[in-house]
Amino acid sequence: MDSQIIDLYLKDKQVFDQWQAFLTSLNITNFSPREVDQLDFTIGIYDGEQLVATGSVAGNVLKYVGVCNKNVTAGVRFNLIVSELVNRLFRQNVFHLMVFTKRQYSASFQHVGFSELAHTDEAAVLETGSPTVDDYLARLPRPAARSTGAVAAVVINANPFTLGHRFLIEQAARENVSVYVFVVATDASLFTTAERLELVRAGTRDLPNVIVVDGGDYMVSYATFPAYFLPSPSQTVRYQTTLDARIFRDAIAPALAITTRYVGSEPRSHTTAIYNQVLQTELPPRVTVKVVERFQTSDHVVISASRVRQALRNNDFATISSMVPATTAAFIHEHYTDLTQRAVAAG
Repeated sequence: MDSQIIDLYLKDKQVFDQWQAFLTSLNITNFSPREVDQLDFTIGIYDGEQLVATGSVAGNVLKYVGVCNKNVTAGVRFNLIVSELVNRLFRQNVFHLMVFTKRQYSASFQHVGFSELAHTDEAAVLETGSPTVDDYLARLPRPAARSTGAVAAVVINANPFTLGHRFLIEQAARENVSVYVFVVATDASLFTTAERLELVRAGTRDLPNVIVVDGGDYMVSYATFPAYFLPSPSQTVRYQTTLDARIFRDAIAPALAITTRYVGSEPRSHTTAIYNQVLQTELPPRVTVKVVERFQTSDHVVISASRVRQALRNNDFATISSMVPATTAAFIHEHYTDLTQRAVAAG
């Protein structure tokens, strides 16, 4: 058996076509630019001229792992591909790795050292390396020792932090002794993770019972969730949000004694509306889901981060100022040129 691992350069059309045809034969059919363009590298194993195993990496996520299962060497080749991907990332000082895969392949990844975080009937998410979810949770700040009582959570992207986000957090803070605000960590947003964290911290600094933390790898962003192995875009949102909800329910909430999760009502975004529905299905009875009506401007316009980003593209600072806290407005004013250029480039 030829088990030499080689790099596959997907910019080469012939290589890409062969790679795509091989994965399609394994019922992996999503090769959209959203999925493929973010790949950092791809490797493969050939048997003569025929591709028989492949795997890719995007950031710290293993993707497009596929092995021909027509002979007894499939397990060996799977181990070789995954080991090579893991070792290359370790050499790049990336020590925490994740994989989203079809449910039936979860056991194969567990056999090579991955631990399953959550699964649905169709998909699973696993991790390996360090820090693990337990390490992440251990490093999070805890409420003051004197604080006892209900603990709540809010999960936001805050791209950027708006008065709507502030309104949601204020309500949670009024009704609970402590509130964790998890900021989704992805630099696929207009505002970077570091910027969004700082905006949320600055905008809630006067709320002493609010703890703002980075969501790490465990608050999965729509922008980074890989959908290549799912049969249709419409199923992607529901599968992703179900996995996300189950990680929160089974790992995050019990470790932090969170009993309520607050979400904003969603009149405009179909994707977020589905997410709210999934949370209301998956979290209770262990975690109560409280839906708060969206905050509106004085002229009854629903405040949203997407409206703020559009105002950036339109150079409409008056609209921005009406929808964000003073701390966010000051940041945008200070970085206005850079942010408007980013907004235009993002389209």
